[in-house]
Amino acid sequence: MRLLAPTLFLLSCLLFSLRQRPTLAAKQSYVVYLGAHSHGPELSSVDLNRVTQSHYEFLGSYLGSNENPEEAIFYSYTRHINGFAAKLDDAVAAEIAKHPKVLSVFLSKEKKLHTTHSWEFLGLEQNGRIPPNSIWEKARYGEDAIIGNIDSGVWPESKSFSDEGFGPIPSKWKGICQNDKDSRFHCNRKLIGARYFNHEFAVHKGPLNSSFYSPRDIDGHGTHTLSTAGGNFVAGASVFGFGKGTAKGGSPKARVAAYKVCWEGSSGCFDGDIIAAFDMAIHDGVDVLSVSLGGEKPSQFLEDGIAIGSFHAVQHGIVVVTSAGNEGPADSTASNVAPWQIVVGASTTDRDFANYVVLGNNKSFKGQSLSMKGLPSDKLFPFISAEDAKLANASVENALVCKKGTLDPKKVKGKILVCLDVNTRSVDKGLQAALAGAAGIVLVNLPEYGNDRMTDPHVLPASDINFNDSVSLFRHPVGYITRPTTEFGTKPAPFMAAFSSKGPNIITPEILKPDITAPGENIIAAYTEAQSPTHLNYDKRRSPFNSVSGTSMSCPHISGIASLLKILHPDWSPAAIQSAIMTTASTHDNKKQQILNASFAEATPFSYGAGHVQPNLAMDPGLVYDLTAKDYLNFLCTLGYNKKEIFWFSKNYTYTCPKHTISLVDFNYPSITVPKLSGSITVTRKVKNVGSPGTYQARLKSPKGVSVTIAPKSLMFIKVGEEKSFKVIIKAQNASVTKDYAFGELIWSDDKHHQVRSPIVVKAV
Repeated sequence: MRLLAPTLFLLSCLLFSLRQRPTLAAKQSYVVYLGAHSHGPELSSVDLNRVTQSHYEFLGSYLGSNENPEEAIFYSYTRHINGFAAKLDDAVAAEIAKHPKVLSVFLSKEKKLHTTHSWEFLGLEQNGRIPPNSIWEKARYGEDAIIGNIDSGVWPESKSFSDEGFGPIPSKWKGICQNDKDSRFHCNRKLIGARYFNHEFAVHKGPLNSSFYSPRDIDGHGTHTLSTAGGNFVAGASVFGFGKGTAKGGSPKARVAAYKVCWEGSSGCFDGDIIAAFDMAIHDGVDVLSVSLGGEKPSQFLEDGIAIGSFHAVQHGIVVVTSAGNEGPADSTASNVAPWQIVVGASTTDRDFANYVVLGNNKSFKGQSLSMKGLPSDKLFPFISAEDAKLANASVENALVCKKGTLDPKKVKGKILVCLDVNTRSVDKGLQAALAGAAGIVLVNLPEYGNDRMTDPHVLPASDINFNDSVSLFRHPVGYITRPTTEFGTKPAPFMAAFSSKGPNIITPEILKPDITAPGENIIAAYTEAQSPTHLNYDKRRSPFNSVSGTSMSCPHISGIASLLKILHPDWSPAAIQSAIMTTASTHDNKKQQILNASFAEATPFSYGAGHVQPNLAMDPGLVYDLTAKDYLNFLCTLGYNKKEIFWFSKNYTYTCPKHTISLVDFNYPSITVPKLSGSITVTRKVKNVGSPGTYQARLKSPKGVSVTIAPKSLMFIKVGEEKSFKVIIKAQNASVTKDYAFGELIWSDDKHHQVRSPIVVKAV
């Protein structure tokens, strides 16, 4: 068909006009975040519609007259979160971001459901999928291993202890469900046993009421630690919506048992009850014992219920994992230091529960919080220091930390109170702020706590910030606090938690403690519903999961991993499992730099031991430093324990101390520590092949001021179980010797993937 001349003319004009139009970029989905709402307790549909209408009007002021904001907005957040999601041009989004009441404008990215994250951070899963090299797949998720937990009991109704999909209880199990005084307490095929031990507690506290005759967890600590080690899969777990994902323990298909020895919050755990719990756990048939307990300072081994109980457990092939303690960042604070225990420090993951303290000049400081709400951004609140807010009769010292009875409500009401986060619990300070009428609270870390990220589910808008940032608060004395959000991929991670107790080991300095570090800050796991997650009577909220920090939380991570290794290698000794965990650990963070402390200075093995655990590598370590019960008795002989003490400790009728006691530096530990180097010393170690045949070459990083040589420098293994000894010659170099501890490492590597790493810790005298 032939086109007429007028038609051709009109078509050419149309094409010309189209070429002259600017190219329009496709609209994208943006979230416009306006902070939190300031609704009252009762919300009507009229209130909700009013919010939505305000969003339409706001966006309409940026759109052209031919664009309808009601068509652009596909979500209006009207209840707690204030903001909207809309299809926008990039240029419009950029203009909206400049508005003073807009906190952020960001592209809405596709997400997948995450776990409560620490296991993903450790490499056992990736974006909700299990990679083929995951120890979970290889070890069948810990199927039928038995993890015992000596702690504050368990909340049996938690979904983390559901037995859905579990078969019959393993025939080796001899334990009971001690519910004779608590008919509501039930065990199942997942939670296969529970006992309580209160005799010594009763001695100290007098007659006990019926609530003390049950393994039920009223505190929450035991439920949290046990579910971290061996909790089942629970989809949709969160703490008031934060950190939402699938909760799970390190060995989600393991069987678990609770041994209640703690009765008064974080205390009331006596040695007599603890030893009784160890005794019964050994009888019952557990494979791993997780013990997130310890004294304020370490005791001699025979004066420590945990050291005694764990020794007997190890004699029976049970792996015992203990927490280092929460007395950091000071040195020599690790409270569990026996060589037959795997002692765990605490470090961070790459997840933050971040919020911001925004000043009147729009400068903001990143903090951490699990508060359910923030303060409205369209109103600026005055900051007031706790010192300025004190009652006339209160001391400055007590007021600065917001102790009960120190705050003047007339001064505090409607303001953001600023307190030092020390001495009392953060949530207690938040409660005092709320009772005094504060609009919010800013908690300031002490300088030595650096960038510590501990969070709490406060009862009012709150943020925990570092000390350096706090200095700027009063230069612009008004602002507000944003609602927290969950952030992933933060760097650096891990870094050591400031509270994590450290070495040197003050009982036996030749044994490096802690042994390892694992996630221990802001860990989400199951919790009691007997009380609120803050433990405040004022707080009526309940949550089946809670975020808690401490080496108590890092300890069960290692317990769960040890359980997986038990399934993979049932013939391995507790020492071999300990060695595998230690020698495959990493000393680098997700920036590929040395692990830092909370002040972002380089941490040392006195904080992290051998390093940050890498479970997928631990299942195939290549070589292990093995030990037997006899080796531990030789160790005690060297410490000077006499024949009678050794006998009562071990009840080994055939054992006698060697005529020539070993040197403690020669104890076949996976780390090498020489606390008093004078001139030179030769240290002996022995490794056992647990992998394929191969030849290992030694690589060294010598501590500062010290020369280290290895003899021989090469070890060849032909079969599994073969053992080879080697010597480490350490010599002080007079010209550059340091008077403090110095750190290096020894790595045995083969031509495959094995890197068997041991820290070297030396102090010259």
